[in-house]
Amino acid sequence: MRALYQKVVVRSVAALLIAGSLAACGFQLRGSNGSYTMPFHSIYLGFPDTSPLGVELKRNLRAGDVVIADKVEGADAQFVVLGESRGKSILSLNSLGRVREYLLTYTLTFTVRDPKGVELLPATEITLRRNMAFDETQVLAKESEEALLYRDMQADLVQQIMRRLAALKPPAK
Repeated sequence: MRALYQKVVVRSVAALLIAGSLAACGFQLRGSNGSYTMPFHSIYLGFPDTSPLGVELKRNLRAGDVVIADKVEGADAQFVVLGESRGKSILSLNSLGRVREYLLTYTLTFTVRDPKGVELLPATEITLRRNMAFDETQVLAKESEEALLYRDMQADLVQQIMRRLAALKPPAK
């Protein structure tokens, strides 16, 4: 009984030492902070009101104390969407010629401009890809999985946009 108690105490102390050393060295999980310092106070987003990507990007920007402008005039920056597309293509077939895997893609092309129309970020294309195994006996489950993968790609895309916006250099005045 006493040996078991000693093992528990030693393991607990070891776990505390490891956690303490990780905290002391500044280790932080990627994305655990979730806030970025933007080089602008307000931004106009060129997404349609019904765009799920636009809604999520607005939510993330507002969380970082950035004002979302309703009009291009008066905004410190303008996010211009040049293209947004989702794709689904066959990645592999089985021996009977039926689909075994799909390749899902999500592509966004955009640019960021200042109030004078000067490009702060030239036309940028972000393309995300995910493989999805397919089983024709589970069509409904695979449709749900596809929707989940697209939502995951959308969240990833928003985080990539946030990092790129935070890395912008404000124009010299």
